[in-house]
Amino acid sequence: MQKAYKLMSVMAMSALLVTTMAACAGNNGKNNEGSGNGTNAGTEATAKPDAEKPGLKRLNVWQNDDYNAYPVAKLLEEKTGYKVQYDMLPQDKWAEKLNLIMSSGEAYDIVTSYSDMALYSDYAQKGALVDLTPLIEEFGPNIKAAIKPESMEALKVNGKLYAIPTTVTYEINSSILIRTDWLDKLGLSMPTTTDELTNVLKQFKEQDPGGNGDRNVPLTIKGDQSMIDNLVGAFGIANTWNDVDGKLVSRVMDPAYKDYVAYVGSLYEQGLIDREFVANKDATAKEKFASGVAGAIVVHWADIPAISDSLTKTKPEAKFAFIPALKGPNGEAGFAANAGFDRLTYIPKASKNPEEAIKWINASLETETFKNMAIGVEGTHYNVVDGAYEPIQPIFTDERNLANNYMAGTDEENYPQYWQARVRKNPVMFEAFSFLNNETAAEAKIKNVLGLAPYMQQYSKTNQQLGTMVGDYTVKLIAGAESIEGLADFQSKFMSSGGEVVSKEINDWYATTK
Repeated sequence: MQKAYKLMSVMAMSALLVTTMAACAGNNGKNNEGSGNGTNAGTEATAKPDAEKPGLKRLNVWQNDDYNAYPVAKLLEEKTGYKVQYDMLPQDKWAEKLNLIMSSGEAYDIVTSYSDMALYSDYAQKGALVDLTPLIEEFGPNIKAAIKPESMEALKVNGKLYAIPTTVTYEINSSILIRTDWLDKLGLSMPTTTDELTNVLKQFKEQDPGGNGDRNVPLTIKGDQSMIDNLVGAFGIANTWNDVDGKLVSRVMDPAYKDYVAYVGSLYEQGLIDREFVANKDATAKEKFASGVAGAIVVHWADIPAISDSLTKTKPEAKFAFIPALKGPNGEAGFAANAGFDRLTYIPKASKNPEEAIKWINASLETETFKNMAIGVEGTHYNVVDGAYEPIQPIFTDERNLANNYMAGTDEENYPQYWQARVRKNPVMFEAFSFLNNETAAEAKIKNVLGLAPYMQQYSKTNQQLGTMVGDYTVKLIAGAESIEGLADFQSKFMSSGGEVVSKEINDWYATTK
């Protein structure tokens, strides 16, 4: 039976809590977790860098702390013998800044950015990046051992490899979080189907278990959340492109899209979805749930600590839990399962030390060095409890919380287990994470088959634009601003705006995987 997350259980942990990765939603799903201020790397005294090795210059994603002063930087200097000068991209509009840096020819030896395949492929095709294949063959045995061949293959552009990937570390992001104390108050069970969810939301509206009066909201979502996690899976369209009779089909072209929109639109029409959702920002929706006004919300598991902390202050009796994979009218159910890359690391053509850069990356991926970087030293930063890595606080947060930002690729076999130590920093967050990722049945994890697809020019070029088109249109359908009678016209517009050529490109590749 699914456990509810008792909010009071986190109060003792609040002093240790550091903001973790935001939902894909809030920070593109990237694992920038907190800001520690420790100085002890958890190893022996830091050795001086090898005088025969040149200093390297690296550009990284944004983080709260100074890269150069953080303990992991000192650890890597000791273990690799290289002195690295770290700079970072801004938190906002990082791609614009990166474009300026790359076009200026500034001599960075290593650049790590969030995974933007269109940006990466553009750099590769314009000759701005070093082909890593011969360098890895000569200087990268640890790289070859750590990174799976299929990950490398997916990043090849015109047959050449220009980046080392950092793969995603977990499968499921989000579901519908519901107030289980409201369910208990009304004598309701956790919903398991879309019909049961409709009934629960009706009872939330009519019975007002939170005592909110006119402010009562059964389910709140943010304005750009047209594809509601869990519900899309109930209608067989868990991912942006799904298999229909052996071919990948965009959601908006899928026969099930019409049924999905009709269902969610009916929830809105009945007042079961927040009437103000179109105007809701991410923070607005979260505030409604965290203040006790809303009975359910769609959130990433990493949002749990902040929501929990706020709700505890206003409603100390509150309990909540994620709704499991709901079955739709045709018995379908599931969550979109992540695949692919979180970050990419490449060597610009402007680098003065490309061989040394690949040697540094190779040294950082030596098995024990990588483990030390990821989770530290056993007995100091973590303990092994029942086969799992449990963080020792506060030193784990102080000295390893930002370790993922220093990685240039990962030990793909072991890192997903190391990484869970980061989630175990907060028991309520880990329970939510574990419910979605460890307890969800394998058949309910609908893998995004495009996650590890190779570079495809048209898909990389237009997929984001097409996604925005579909999202905006779906919001209008749900809110009644557009009629479903116009779907055929929109589908024609979608196909003529790039959907047709993208579909052909995707399915030409998909046919080769059968």
